[in-house]
Parts: sequence; C-alpha cells; structure tokens
Amino acid sequence: MQDRDDAPRTDQTRRGPGFNRRDFLKGSGAAVAATAMATSVAEAAPPPAPSNVVPAQPVPVSLTINGETHKLELEPRVTLLDALRVDLNLTGAKEVCTTTNCGACTVLIDGKPVYACARLAIECQGKQIKTVEGLSSGSDIDPVIQAFVKHDASQCGFCTPGFVVAVRAFVDAHPKASLDEIRKGLGGNICRCGTYHGVAEAAHECCGGASKGGN
Repeated sequence: MQDRDDAPRTDQTRRGPGFNRRDFLKGSGAAVAATAMATSVAEAAPPPAPSNVVPAQPVPVSLTINGETHKLELEPRVTLLDALRVDLNLTGAKEVCTTTNCGACTVLIDGKPVYACARLAIECQGKQIKTVEGLSSGSDIDPVIQAFVKHDASQCGFCTPGFVVAVRAFVDAHPKASLDEIRKGLGGNICRCGTYHGVAEAAHECCGGASKGGN
C-alpha cells in the first residue's frame, strides 16, 4: 500500500480543480489576437464625417480654352488642371510634382504663363486660356514646338508641354532675349532629365538667335 505522500500528483491536484495552464495560454493568445484585430480594424476605419459639413455641390463654370467655350458643372474646389485633364481630356498639362513648383502644368492665361494646378477653374472664367494643344492645328505647328524637335529638347516628355508653353510666353514677351536671359526667364520649369541645354537652344532660335548679355 502506497503512502499518501508517495501517491502520484496530477495537474488537477497540483494546480487546483479545472485549471490547465496549456488551455489558459491558448485562451489568452486568442484573446490578444482578437483584441489586436479589433484595434487594427478600428484604426483603419475612416473617421466619421462631421455632421455639420455639407459636401461641395457642382456649379456652372464656363471656360474659354484655345478659343473654344466649354460649359461645365464643377465643384468650386476643382483646379484648372483637373478640369482640363479630367473633364475636357486636354492632357498636355501634366500633374507631376503636387507641390506647385515644377511647371509641368503650365498654361497661358491671358497670355501669361500660369501653373494650372495652382488656379481654381471657377476663377478662370472670363479669361483666355491656352494649353499646349492650342499651339498646333494639323500641319500648322508653333515654331517653338518645331524648335524643340530640332534641338532634341525632351527626353521622358513629362515636362515638355509645360516648357513649350513657358517658352512661347517668354519669346512673346522677350523676342530678342539672349541665352543668359532665357535661362533665367525659364527658371519656373524643372526638367528631371536635364534637357535644359536643348530647351535653351530651342528658345534662343525662336528669339532669332540674338545675343545680348550672353551667348
């Protein structure tokens, strides 16, 4: 007969009735996983919109682009660039930097170069807007575009339409500019491929190749 102290002890007698550490750990792990999942779902869910915010409603907007009038229904917050690209399929102006400094979206407004991403479409009503598409019609191609081709003034092409428009505005304002003046005058446009030399040469040719203050 075994002495009571020598009797084998089970987990139940050692840890108390109904208690099992393995089951406890399993249950704890499942609880932690469920809590983490619920937290991640809650964090991923978008915050509820304030009840006092009224969504912007489209309003009539009339834009004169490349000599043609367009009647649109746009939210007041829509930029001129988005109106051109999304609503009118005029995709020459590019959305590249998102920080209003690269010049790829340059258009002419009343003859002056403007970043289309920095203007609301609604504020451009009553103005004459010209995009790069307006610089050619069939075989009638603007000399600036021809000069860009001649001087290989593009690589990837994303900055090219903005540069072409900027050069057209600059040449109109400074028809006898030197290369030095051209380089300074086109400082609002960025080319990530580094085709500045070709762009400057194209602009210089459109200025008649005159040299004044530089070569």
